[in-house]
Amino acid sequence: MMAARGARAPTSEQSWLEAAQAFIQETLCPAGKESSVQLTQLVIDCVKTAWLSQARNQGFILPLSYSFVSVQDLRTYQRLPCCSHLSWSSSAYQAWAQEAGPGGAPLPRERLLLLGTLTDLSGDLEQECKNGSLYVRDNTGILGCELIDLDLSWLGHLFLFPSWSYLPPARWNSSGEGHLELWGAPMPVFPLTVSPGPTTPIPVLYPEMASRLLRHRSKFRFVHPNLAGKLVRLSALVNSHRKTYFVLSLGSSSPAVSHVSIVVQVPAQLVWHHALWPGRSYVLTELRMSGICGHRYRVWTTSPSSQLLPLKPECVRELELELEGPLLEADPKLLPVPISSQDGTGKKGLIRNSRLLSYTGMVTSVLNEPAGLYELDGQLGLCLAYQQFHSFRRVVRPGACLELQDVHLLQSVGGGTKRPVLAPCLGGAVQVRGFSRQKPKTQSSHQAHGASLYEQLVWEHQLGLPLYLWASKALEELACKLCPHVLRHHQFLQHSRPGNPGLGLQLLAPTLDILALPDSPIRNAQKEILEEPHHCPLQKYIRLQTPCSFPTLATLKEEGQSRAWASFDPKALLPLPEASHLPSCQLNHRLAWSWLRLLPSAFHPAQVLVGVLVASSQKGCLQLRDQSGSLPCLPLTKHSEPITDPRLTGCLVRTERFQLIVERDVRSNFPSWRELSMAGFIQKQQARVYVQFFLDDALILSVPRPFLRSATPSGHSQAEPTHPDGLHMGQSRLFLLYHKEALIKRNFCAPPGASLEAPQPTLSFHVSGSWLGGTQRKEGTGWGPLEPQGDEKKNQKVLLIFLGSSVRWFEFLHPGQVYRLVAPGPLTPALFKEGGSSCISQRPLELAGYASCLTVQDEWTLELERCQDIPDVLGIEKALPESSMTDFLSGNFTDSLVSFSAEILSRTLCEPLPAPLWTKPGSPGAARKCVKLTVALETADCGSLPHLCVYIEDPHLPPPLGLLPGARVYFKQLEKRVSRRCSRPALPFFLQLW
Repeated sequence: MMAARGARAPTSEQSWLEAAQAFIQETLCPAGKESSVQLTQLVIDCVKTAWLSQARNQGFILPLSYSFVSVQDLRTYQRLPCCSHLSWSSSAYQAWAQEAGPGGAPLPRERLLLLGTLTDLSGDLEQECKNGSLYVRDNTGILGCELIDLDLSWLGHLFLFPSWSYLPPARWNSSGEGHLELWGAPMPVFPLTVSPGPTTPIPVLYPEMASRLLRHRSKFRFVHPNLAGKLVRLSALVNSHRKTYFVLSLGSSSPAVSHVSIVVQVPAQLVWHHALWPGRSYVLTELRMSGICGHRYRVWTTSPSSQLLPLKPECVRELELELEGPLLEADPKLLPVPISSQDGTGKKGLIRNSRLLSYTGMVTSVLNEPAGLYELDGQLGLCLAYQQFHSFRRVVRPGACLELQDVHLLQSVGGGTKRPVLAPCLGGAVQVRGFSRQKPKTQSSHQAHGASLYEQLVWEHQLGLPLYLWASKALEELACKLCPHVLRHHQFLQHSRPGNPGLGLQLLAPTLDILALPDSPIRNAQKEILEEPHHCPLQKYIRLQTPCSFPTLATLKEEGQSRAWASFDPKALLPLPEASHLPSCQLNHRLAWSWLRLLPSAFHPAQVLVGVLVASSQKGCLQLRDQSGSLPCLPLTKHSEPITDPRLTGCLVRTERFQLIVERDVRSNFPSWRELSMAGFIQKQQARVYVQFFLDDALILSVPRPFLRSATPSGHSQAEPTHPDGLHMGQSRLFLLYHKEALIKRNFCAPPGASLEAPQPTLSFHVSGSWLGGTQRKEGTGWGPLEPQGDEKKNQKVLLIFLGSSVRWFEFLHPGQVYRLVAPGPLTPALFKEGGSSCISQRPLELAGYASCLTVQDEWTLELERCQDIPDVLGIEKALPESSMTDFLSGNFTDSLVSFSAEILSRTLCEPLPAPLWTKPGSPGAARKCVKLTVALETADCGSLPHLCVYIEDPHLPPPLGLLPGARVYFKQLEKRVSRRCSRPALPFFLQLW
């Protein structure tokens, strides 16, 4: 309900009349003039006439339950859609509301009286600023409106609007404008003067003679003739090269007679587009011949003095002309339509032709409003993207009736679209023949973003309809995947500009570059409308095979699990005769772990992996994240280099080449191989799903931090604090990393003031390194000079402990690299100094050779520094150290820890190795799991590739991602133990996949 000023209806005729007089004085009287008694009486008489036209007015002469409303009140106070029908009874409104259509609520009724001047001039602008739009204006403001059947004589007159509906702007769009839909004919407050017909018949040319006159050199070429005929074609309202115009074609009732086109581009005449109805006959006066750049023939155009009149046979006479002189141009002949480059060579047999037709139907669904996609009559698609329909969007909603003239029908377009599609080009017209009775559904902000991006796909990238429909669907899928909790809609769907491409278009670009050929002709609006034979992007098309899809990560994970268990066959994993010789214990151990690798080509259509790369603070691994959840991932480099740059976190990743890995863990008790086909012996099954891909195969898009939503782990924002003067604050220190320990759960002493309960093991790791200089302060966008150190020769070795949220940096820290440890916030003296924030006592640190120990705080960040910019680290060897395999295998190797590279040959679960002597029976460590890897050493100092067994036990379980047969792995500091069981690892160990 509108909370307008004086919204409570008066209860007596006298008070109602006083309110009406005050409203008329303030809202309708010309500024600076006294109150007009005549105007007041005319308005009240007009209201009475409309009110008394209903049969049931309850005996009241005046509509006392109605109150007057101004344009300003509607815009300010009316927050919900509404309608008002002065001449309708309650039963008439109820019957009208019941026909609103299925699935929608009818517009609620308000008892409001609306008066205003109908005009095509927005505000106090010049005539040249008219663009064909209609408005209702009073002294308080102006509102855009739509009127189905406009009489041009109504413009500039004051009206009472008995039936209308008002649609306010969406709540999220505070700067938007509402609009009016005017139902039926308005009632003039002042009697309209009917212009008398011409005293003598108007001389007119009919289409055939007008068409011939255009191509002759004659004395009549300087005459401004009048043209008469039946409206057979009406183009869209086009804005091109800063000029707005439309084209209408007049013909005759005989289809054999040609039609003639007339260009209307005078600003004051653009409103004619609302008054023209195909099938009706008109007279256009004082036309002139004009040449259009790029067009082969001259055309008729209107002049500023031209008028649009209904054709009355008794008021016109045909002008007889004797054409002399040679033809300027031969009559146009139907030339073969050139095949566009987007049709492709070798595909002529696949090319389909669309059909031109007229259609009238009701909008039953809005499929994608920014993309201009709708549903008609529940069975046809409607695409308005190939027209300029900016102001038309507000009217086209479920329940609206549309008449389509010269629209293209495309069937079997493919690309995921199953229904036939109607699509008008610039040469066709879409006209509203009935407003919707439904209240618009609440529109969220994301449903209105992206209109300029979709226009870019049509007008700049020249996409044909099948590819455009697929691209629209793909953008919608991507927006649902990433917005609003990962990215923001307006930033994801923003219009791409040179040097600033939008994320949405960048994600589609690799596919569009293949399917949309770059030499597609640029659309020329005038040629598309005027030239014969007609040629436009909708005329010919090829059925599109869906190139790919962008599934959510949750869908991809679910599909991988489904396929993994559907393909799980114990008999295939343990074929005969091998299985027949295995005892039950070994049989079930061999079935306990298996894996499946799925490539994008295994899906139809092929899947494209898209997500924001984040570092998990719960598991310490990298993940891809979207709206549906997260999926662990293993990015690899093709040159065996570690991933060291933390700036990858928060980036948008797109790749068409990846491997979806599903590791199956099964607990079973098969008695023997004979029962392998009986699923009842499987007690438990679970799967670990992740993806692995090469960074070189992926498109990595940086996302500006202000637009990144929850892409950082644990909700920790990586935005830097700012000083009141707007400058960023923070301090940092460089360190060179020597060694990194494994990421496992460790016990740490509780900090002062913590709970007295025994602390639980915490996922953590620590690295050792050396400080490179002193602390640096933030200065603008860079770092200031190094703070001087008291003794430069003093030991700078440091032990950094990562636990809690800081474990997210595990995947990026590697020996031999230089990192900058950044602490945002105000300057804190001695933040990176000796002692630091650690609970490890000083004596063990001194014995290990460390000068200090520091616990990395959750809000601190890491940055990778270029070693060539730091002279102290230029000579450091960054190659991964490996032990001599000759000495190692000969038994002369004295070190207990060994590092080597190897290829994994097989992976199985095995019986746990003997527990340590200090493990008590019945304790959690008494029954442990164990993963056995059989690996082939990769070494140049051995003639053959020796095989080793590597055992992985708690607390290193589950094993890191990617430990699969065929993977090449670098093992660091595994404990060498020679026994009957081969080698087993001990803490610490480090894995890097190639």
